[in-house]
Amino acid sequence: MGRFGAHADARGGGSAVTPRDTMGRARASSSVDRALPSGGRSRGFESLLARLQLAIISDTHMPKGPRALPEACLARLRTADAILHAGDFVALDVLELLESLGPPLHAVHGNVDEPAVALRLPAVRVVQLQGVRIVLTHDGGAAAGRLARLRRRFADADAVVFGHSHIPLYEQGDGFQILNPGSPTERRRAPAHTMALATVSDGRLEFELVQLDRPS
Repeated sequence: MGRFGAHADARGGGSAVTPRDTMGRARASSSVDRALPSGGRSRGFESLLARLQLAIISDTHMPKGPRALPEACLARLRTADAILHAGDFVALDVLELLESLGPPLHAVHGNVDEPAVALRLPAVRVVQLQGVRIVLTHDGGAAAGRLARLRRRFADADAVVFGHSHIPLYEQGDGFQILNPGSPTERRRAPAHTMALATVSDGRLEFELVQLDRPS
């Protein structure tokens, strides 16, 4: 069973990073990721670590004016064992920025991503680690019946992570979990900018929502 909690981050007012040129290089994307590979780098997570920490974001929608990833978000991205992004980077520079942070990036494209981003990323990706299967997709569909519908569609998955609405959400039933991390940069109707964390250990998956600023 998953654990879901929420807390506000006191560091939300710190410095921020905007998209910039990086040394990232394009690579072919697989729809199934195992042992958290990225760009030829492998940390051997499954053999070396009992617990994996995942940082999860979606709908960054950059560049747009002075918009930037909050430092509280960047700090968690940099220290995670892997980063998951559920689409709508918009610009290729944003994808390359996240790839430059260090941890392996696992991502899908969204409905407003530039063609260069859509060419790099699949619409659906399965991340497999420590016996857990997490599906990434951008749009989870209509709210009514979503949990049951995604469970039928991805019957072999333990969880589905999606975005699109910018509204953080967590639901679970009989061991199947769905998560929308919200957006760290464009909250829209949500009360706060958010992201999520996930812990994977011995076949167990637990999610936690993180508020990056005080709810308005």
